[in-house]
Amino acid sequence: MALKILIKEGAGAAPPFEQVRTQIAGQARDGVLPVGYKLPTVRGLAEELGLAANTVAKAYRALEADGVIETRGRNGTFVAAAREAAARAAAGAAQAYAEQVRRLGLSEAEAASAVRDALRAVYGSSA
Repeated sequence: MALKILIKEGAGAAPPFEQVRTQIAGQARDGVLPVGYKLPTVRGLAEELGLAANTVAKAYRALEADGVIETRGRNGTFVAAAREAAARAAAGAAQAYAEQVRRLGLSEAEAASAVRDALRAVYGSSA
């Protein structure tokens, strides 16, 4: 098992930090990178990918904020329990949404319909 990141360039490509963030998050979520896997240093990964260290640092900060990775000081950066973090984040977002739509006066059916529409827009028509 090893971290594999491919940076795409050109029109329509996401910014490099977002590509790094998305690929590490996906590999952690899918179990390709197991909990406890030690990630390369910011400088090491930046050099390997041909990116600026600040670009990788920005991706690592976003991943840490999302609970996907954790930094243990001088010991390094490791994959955290990403699935649990994702489930907690989703539950929190759902709770905040439910409270907001209730304050707005939407019915439960209207709120659920809005969620289905949003999911279809993001995941495609099969949601």
